[in-house]
Amino acid sequence: MNISQQKRAFLTGTLLLTATGFACRILGFFYRIFLSRTIGAEGLGLYNMVHPVFGICFALCAGSIQTAVSQAVASNVERGRAAFKAGLVISLTMAVFLGCIIWNFGDFLAVNLLMEERCAPLLPFVAVSVPCSAIHACINGYYYGLQKTKVPAFSQLAEQLVRIGVVFLLAGIMAEKGIVITVQLAVLGHLSGEIASSFYTLLSICLFPPKGGNKNCCPFLASAREAAPPLMALALPLMGNRLVLNILASMEAIWIPNRLQAFGLSSSEALNVYGVLTGMALPFVLFPSAITNSVAVLLLPTVARAQSFGNWKSISSTISMSVRYSMYMGILCIGVFTFYGSQLGLTVFHDSSSGNFIKILAWLCPFLYLSTTTGSILNGLGKTSATFVQNVAALLLRLAFVLFGIPVFGIQALLWGMLISELFLSLLHIYSLKKCFAFSWNPYQMIVKPAFFLFISAGITKAASGWLKLPTTLPEFLQLCVYIGILSLSYSGLLLLFHKH
Repeated sequence: MNISQQKRAFLTGTLLLTATGFACRILGFFYRIFLSRTIGAEGLGLYNMVHPVFGICFALCAGSIQTAVSQAVASNVERGRAAFKAGLVISLTMAVFLGCIIWNFGDFLAVNLLMEERCAPLLPFVAVSVPCSAIHACINGYYYGLQKTKVPAFSQLAEQLVRIGVVFLLAGIMAEKGIVITVQLAVLGHLSGEIASSFYTLLSICLFPPKGGNKNCCPFLASAREAAPPLMALALPLMGNRLVLNILASMEAIWIPNRLQAFGLSSSEALNVYGVLTGMALPFVLFPSAITNSVAVLLLPTVARAQSFGNWKSISSTISMSVRYSMYMGILCIGVFTFYGSQLGLTVFHDSSSGNFIKILAWLCPFLYLSTTTGSILNGLGKTSATFVQNVAALLLRLAFVLFGIPVFGIQALLWGMLISELFLSLLHIYSLKKCFAFSWNPYQMIVKPAFFLFISAGITKAASGWLKLPTTLPEFLQLCVYIGILSLSYSGLLLLFHKH
């Protein structure tokens, strides 16, 4: 595959993943609104507390093996098929084992690990979802390595549609029969989505294998046994890294409600604040990351392939492009969320505190997007040890804010901890890349110019709001979307007009 074909495949894959990512985010956004109004902020907090268990299991049996499969396939397609088969067997075996542990020791985990006994009835749903996640993670990793993104993209869409469909259907039935809707419905929806995604990816690879692939998708082949050792040599460091990172992130999620109680809130109030932050404000702020997440997924195999061919110029160009567009998008999001955060929180969730959280977290966006893309590039270059150490350092910094800041300053300490730790992580990633490659880093082009264009776009939007007469019957949220659209189009237009290669 020549360079132009690689770029075309990269851009096509990014656009497809971005489009489906946005579709999933939009669906998930309205799904979150529905959940907030059915199970409440406290229910959302409880729902988010069980995710650390799933996250740790996914890090062990799925996420690291998906990345290793993607790297193996990108480096050598023929050997990559065997690596995929080996990865699927190993991943699924581990997932079933972990699922059995969660199923049998759910009460113990809820009380001693999550420090919330109300999580116990939710853990069996998590136990069943773990093997499903292992299946679709490995298959998606295979397709990512081939830079064929249709199956991974539509598996995301299938997962979201089934999750929402099941929850909406059951909620309607329960409301009709007078059954109280609890947080168990949300966890059941999560399980339904995982089952749908794994079923879709399995059907896809068995019935419509990638061009040149072996139509016999049985993983129990001799080639899989040969591929297992080199695959696990790639996966084990990632597994260890992700496990440590997920344990630290899980500690944060578990300790936040506990530290809020130390600040003086009751258990119910602490879960309520945690639910508003994680179930209402963060989904808004993370919504645009569908773009950077799509780019990051494809950057890893793209950079790994360029490195295998010794194409250092292509790698430098990829780094420069990733940094520039991460900053462009992050600065736009600062404008959107600081200008409209309060109104979005009130209009969508009828909660003023969610709007305040959105405005503060807006400043997280450039550093979040930057660390996502640069971290993926470092992993693609084989610098997994560096990214691991840097991520651990950033998480420990954030945990310090949780442990020592929240009891004194409340939830504000967490918000500032998130901002400072993400800035710290972005700078570490850029420093590591600078040591390896000379790439373009122009503060004027990447920060000053887009910030100036943001202020001009804000003025254009304010002027437009004066003469643009929207129908009074149009819901307030849609009116906000119109103004956000004008701001975004003005900003993008100015960047394109004054674009400099």
